[in-house]
Order: sequence, then structure tokens, then C-alpha cells
Amino acid sequence: MNDIYFNKEYGRLYEKIEKGECQEFIFEHMLGKIQHLFIKCEIPHKLTGQVFYDLVTPYGYGGPRIVSGENRNKVALVSAFEEEFAKYCANHHIVSESVRFHPVIKNHLDFESCYELNFRRQTIQTRLAGIDDPILTEYSASCRRDIRHGLKAGVTYRIIEHPKNLEDFKKLYYSTMQRNAAKTIYYFNDEYFQQCIDRLSDYLVVVEVTYEEQIIGMSLNFVGDSFIHVHLTGTCQKFHQLAPAYILQYALALWGKEQGKELIHHGGGRTKDMDDKLYLFKKKFGRRSELTYFIGRKIWNRAVYEQLCYINNASTGSDQFPAYRSSGSPVPVY
Repeated sequence: MNDIYFNKEYGRLYEKIEKGECQEFIFEHMLGKIQHLFIKCEIPHKLTGQVFYDLVTPYGYGGPRIVSGENRNKVALVSAFEEEFAKYCANHHIVSESVRFHPVIKNHLDFESCYELNFRRQTIQTRLAGIDDPILTEYSASCRRDIRHGLKAGVTYRIIEHPKNLEDFKKLYYSTMQRNAAKTIYYFNDEYFQQCIDRLSDYLVVVEVTYEEQIIGMSLNFVGDSFIHVHLTGTCQKFHQLAPAYILQYALALWGKEQGKELIHHGGGRTKDMDDKLYLFKKKFGRRSELTYFIGRKIWNRAVYEQLCYINNASTGSDQFPAYRSSGSPVPVY
């Protein structure tokens, strides 16, 4: 499966953001093969002069996945993977790992014996495969009404495959982030967008919505063999009544259906609350079937983990993980 979240070039987009290095662990065994993509981050506290690291999934979703092998051998394959990856972590001074599992392929189910799983939130999909009319089946009635209103008023759209630049998109995106007082993590810089073009052009599809020759909405999407992932969107508030945010998704769904894609994944809300505003907005495009998003936690070196928690005045039982990164007042290290 050629999904962008398992592409190392995608992972490299987030090296500076996570302050680490994207690496890949390939486990090949007589029972099958497992691929694991992660960012290795230096822990900013040394113990007896030794530098230690922790691992995190690049922004979005991913985690280890079985790429070959028979279902009846999965348990044994994952057990062998865990044993070998534990040796890798010991040799590379890796203390802990945070995994964002992929809600669509549900790889958390294969690795529940290896990682401590925690439900994060529901995510939304628009199903395309096997459905004659995804707009009618998946979209809410109010969503369809707003789309009809915008199109009748003269709103148009176009799909841009493999864009050469993202200048128009960035303007709308940044203005949308400012309007919504978005968190810093969502403010991607010019270098990030240029790397999207340079590294991942084959995966990029932009949707552009216009009204009277003015761009009023754009979205940046990642497209693989089967799945479309809605990545970032921007709209012009002045034209809110013309439903540009809805027409962006409508155009993408029509295009995805024509291209034979299986589904569009919209992600989830900002929280797990069922009244989360972003979740409720996305739910309008996938009212039939939701997906579950799990994170995984693993302490690969318990002794060092506890020492790092101690010098950072952090409780090993903290809900935040890794706990040693949650404290702002480290104790002196001698």
C-alpha cells in the first residue's frame, strides 16, 4: 500500500519541527515483514555524559505496520519484532516511544501486545468505493444544501494535481489560522511548503474554489493509491455564505470517486469530545461510519526513564508521555 504516512520523504518534512532525524526500521523475518517509520529525537538531559533519545511518529498517523505475512502468523511476527526492536533501542540509547497509529489501516490492532494503547478520538472518513453517490450517502442534508447554494450563486472549483507552487494556498491558509487563533503547531513555514513541493509533488492535490475570479478557498491534500488525506485548508471569511469550505470537500470527493480512490480521511477534532466544533464540522462529510484513532506508548529502557523523570521533577505515573518531557523544572544533575 502506497500511503504517504509511510513514506520516508514525508517523515523528513517534520525533522525540524520535532527536532530529530527521520529513520526507518525494517524487520524481515521468515514469518513476514514489518516497516516502522519514526523520528528519533535527542532528550535534552544527559545521564553520566550519555545522550539518550526518544521516538515519535511524524505528524499525522503511521506507526509500525505489517507489510507481508499471513494472518495466522501475526502474533508471532509482532512478538519477534518487539524482541528485535528492543535490541535496536538498547543499542541506540532509545528510552521511550510515542506512536500515532493509522486509523484507516487500524494497525494498532496488530501491535496491541507490544504497545500500551490509548484511545485518542474518532476520525471522519468519506467513503468512496462501492458507493454510487458519496455526496448523497455520506454528506449531511444541510451540507448538501449549502453546496447547492454556493454552486448556484456562481462558485466554481478546479483540481490542481502535482502543483508547482503553493503561494496562493499559503495566503489563504495563514489568514485562516490567524482568524481561528490556531496553535503554533499548525503554523507551517515557507520551508515546509517548499519541501512538500520538492519531496512529495507526486502525492499532492490542491483544490481551488473561486467566485467572480477571486480565490475564496483552497485545500492541500495528500493522495496515495487508495486513500486521500485532507491535510490543510484555508477559506476567505468574506465569502463564508457561499460555503467555500463545503465546496472544497465536494470537489475533492467527486475527483476522488473518478480516480477510483477508496476514501477521503478528514482526521478528527481537536479533542475527543463529541461536541468538539471541528469534529462536528468534519462529521458533515462522513455521517455513516467513523474510524478510531489510537496512540501507543512504550518504555524501552525503564531504568533510564525513571532517572530522567527524577531529574525533571516528573512523576512516572503522569498522564503526559514521556513524563520526563512534561516538567519545566529539572533538578540539578551531578
